[in-house]
Amino acid sequence: MENSVVTFVEDGKRTILVADDELINREILSEMLKDEYNVLTAEDGEEAYEIVKNNSTTISLILLDLIMPRMGGLELLSLIKNKDKLSGIPVIVLTTDQESEVVSLNTGASDFIPKPYPQPDVVKARVRKSIELSEERQIISGTQNDPMTGLFTGEYFYEYAERFDKYHPDVQMDAIVLGINNYQVVHERYGKQKCIELLHHIADGIRSQYPENECILCHKDVDVFFIYCHHIDSHEGRLQKIAEAVNLECSGIRMAMGIYSCVDKNIDISKRFVRARLAYDKLQGNYHNETAYFDDDILNKILFEERLCGDFQKAIKEEQFKVFFQPKFGITGDEPQIAGAEALVRWFHPELNLISPGLFIPLFESNGLIYKLDDYIWHKTCAQIRKWREQYDRKIPVSVNISRVEMHDPNLSNRLIRIVEENGIEISDLHLEITESAYVSDSSVIIERVEDLRRKGFFIEMDDFGSGYSSLNMIGDLPIDALKLDMQFLRNAFNKRNMKIIDIVLEIARCLEVPAIAEGVETEEQYLKLKESGCAIIQGYYFSKPIPADEFEKYYKD
Repeated sequence: MENSVVTFVEDGKRTILVADDELINREILSEMLKDEYNVLTAEDGEEAYEIVKNNSTTISLILLDLIMPRMGGLELLSLIKNKDKLSGIPVIVLTTDQESEVVSLNTGASDFIPKPYPQPDVVKARVRKSIELSEERQIISGTQNDPMTGLFTGEYFYEYAERFDKYHPDVQMDAIVLGINNYQVVHERYGKQKCIELLHHIADGIRSQYPENECILCHKDVDVFFIYCHHIDSHEGRLQKIAEAVNLECSGIRMAMGIYSCVDKNIDISKRFVRARLAYDKLQGNYHNETAYFDDDILNKILFEERLCGDFQKAIKEEQFKVFFQPKFGITGDEPQIAGAEALVRWFHPELNLISPGLFIPLFESNGLIYKLDDYIWHKTCAQIRKWREQYDRKIPVSVNISRVEMHDPNLSNRLIRIVEENGIEISDLHLEITESAYVSDSSVIIERVEDLRRKGFFIEMDDFGSGYSSLNMIGDLPIDALKLDMQFLRNAFNKRNMKIIDIVLEIARCLEVPAIAEGVETEEQYLKLKESGCAIIQGYYFSKPIPADEFEKYYKD
């Protein structure tokens, strides 16, 4: 028996094991390969297995004879391929039997070399090719599988899903997004390591409920999994079994599943999971439902929003967005006096008619189009202010809304000043309405931004006061010039409790030494009670709805 002690040479060579009971065969192969590789040898299967176990991280290839004492080549091949730590080592079978070649390939061999051996260049080429393919496969395997769960990563998941569709075009499929509805709470409660274990158990639960032969699985984000599987009528039972197994590890886990059932294979695979994700998002914060299905309502919403975004540039160019003005009236004197206006945008779409700002403003805030729309509105408003100043020689300030998104733009004040200067008006002509929720969302940044605006001369109105949840404990520190009551205060008929709340808000304004503005005033009763309570300015349908610029001009004339 040859010495089985392995001596490694640090020369950058890969290591090959030659396992053959014939000494002459071992020597021939060693001679062929020694210039390019470190060659280890074994004369029987048991010896070869020990060498492989002891050198599993360094052996790049095994040349394996099938007929050996103590352990045959096929038995050794099967043993290696069924061990996780060894299965990645490529094996080339040495044989004279063609039938054995087929069995060897089916057992896991990567190639074979016939006996008697072919020319050295042929042997070297086969060895080199097998090692290269194995190493490429290992690299791919290292990137295609998530190390935490063993499931596919996103890029490979989509690729394999498309490949599945290619070979199974008629199979109906479901796209599923499964996640932990309260992952951040779980992370805070149990810690990072427990969450890693939790995600591992979720992956195991998904595998148990969605077998490999009928689905493709992916760990997409930290707390989200993708499942692409054969269509079934209901996934609730499978989700329940996954959740039951997981809850044994961490109590209080809430699993949620968004499902796009019977997917449309004419759309891109990633968009199918966008639809499943939209269904999943409906469940966030929902304690009653665990599953949601993508339906026509969601689809119509997507198509509508895509239509609005697609039409946006044309709408700007054709000036489909119109600025309306709602008058503000000072009510501290004997008779109401025009005190300003609020600029409000309306979209007159040539095919969809009038589109509510409640539909397109949040959409444009989420995708960044709000910046271009706001610049458009501010320009139009400032141009109109200048026109009225020149035509009527009277100064009436107009307020514009500043969205929460805009408040995070460090260039906001420069943009506003540039628009004011380009239109030849004064900074004091343009008032800025900033919602209370903007102040409390990121208070330090927003307060700094507002203070910068005030230093440069802008008049700041806190809009929708009362809609936030934490402004009262910081109201004294907020940089504002007017307090605008949230119209929700005035939505219901005045009763003793409602009036008491309004009196408190008006008292806050007096303590801050800023005027109070009430919006949404619709009746004479509301107007008279607000006047009696000391409200300075009101706006609402009692006096006027938002109107086009030419209609607003009557207030200048009057």
